[in-house]
Amino acid sequence: MGAGHAHKLYREGHSPVHALPPHCKLAATLAFVVVVVSTPREAVWAFGLYAVLIAAVAAVARIPAGFLLRRLLIEVPFVAFAVLMPFVAEGERVEVLGMSLSVSGLWGAWNVLAKGTLGVAASVLLASTTELRVLLLGLQRLKLPPLLVQIASFMIRYGDVISDELRRMSIARRSRGFEARGIRHWGVLAKTAGALFIRSYERGERVYLAMVSRGYTGSMPVIDEVAATRAQWAYASTLPVTALAVCLMGWTL
Repeated sequence: MGAGHAHKLYREGHSPVHALPPHCKLAATLAFVVVVVSTPREAVWAFGLYAVLIAAVAAVARIPAGFLLRRLLIEVPFVAFAVLMPFVAEGERVEVLGMSLSVSGLWGAWNVLAKGTLGVAASVLLASTTELRVLLLGLQRLKLPPLLVQIASFMIRYGDVISDELRRMSIARRSRGFEARGIRHWGVLAKTAGALFIRSYERGERVYLAMVSRGYTGSMPVIDEVAATRAQWAYASTLPVTALAVCLMGWTL
């Protein structure tokens, strides 16, 4: 895991958030999401405060609002599901703009939208301020099973390799005048998928043999040893601790 691996989710910077060790940021993000999920849905004001906290972290990390909002589009399918809930849920009904909506469905939609959006925003901030290679080191530092870390590492690397291979095959098809326009061309696309699978499998075999020839025995060497000071842990815990205080107020008020 020593080789660099850039990814479009990462935004290079030199902010205090970028400088934090990856395992601190992973633990803080997970704790924040758990706190948000544990907040009662009726405490609407609490979710507003969580959004302010996320915005503050984004400001400290120098992540532009547009950058963050564009990556939040990944939750559009969940938004569509939440919009349907007031119409299909049962129970007490209420009239809103001439439409009969379920009260429990409205609360459920709000619950999904608020907590889902905050969780995705926290994850986007984590990915925007931490390289994938460093995230894997953070997972290793948090004592995640080594096999799972290796699987994640290979998935990240080969995901980009396979997409690159697919792009080259697509360029080769277009350079020969091929353009898929209907069901008649599905056979060509199926052959492309088969060829991609064979190429990926063969490449995986070659890479594995190369790793074994270099002494691979089932565990990857750690080249970059990341450690965190107490001050860094305290700095990273600011977000989840503040959120926990908001959550406790949401349960008591």
